[in-house]
Amino acid sequence: MKVVYLAGPYRAASEWEVVQNIRRAEALALQVWQSGAACICPHKNTSLLGGAADDSVWLEGDIEMMKRCDAVLCMDDWRRSRGAIEEVRIATEVGIPVFYKLKDLDDWMHSKASGAPMHAKADAV
Repeated sequence: MKVVYLAGPYRAASEWEVVQNIRRAEALALQVWQSGAACICPHKNTSLLGGAADDSVWLEGDIEMMKRCDAVLCMDDWRRSRGAIEEVRIATEVGIPVFYKLKDLDDWMHSKASGAPMHAKADAV
């Protein structure tokens, strides 16, 4: 089973907006699970823990988890997040495929399982 990391905005101007970011991430995470991959959703992992530790703990931990994943899937609005932009940069740098649409991730997972060549169909960063 492949492990997929979700990249997208967490922080926001209000607590309500943070919760909305978490909800959107968990909805996409569920779709990843339903497509047959395990999903690391950092939004749920540290949900509402802001202020309990230095921000570097969460950010460095997220990067470490991402580096151990087989692929990264970006949320539609990932470019709103400096953290997600950095995650995509690092994933690309270390050779982790980055996907911008669930369908492209799903196609990649099925082509890998069948032994076909793998190519991330990515939007320009």
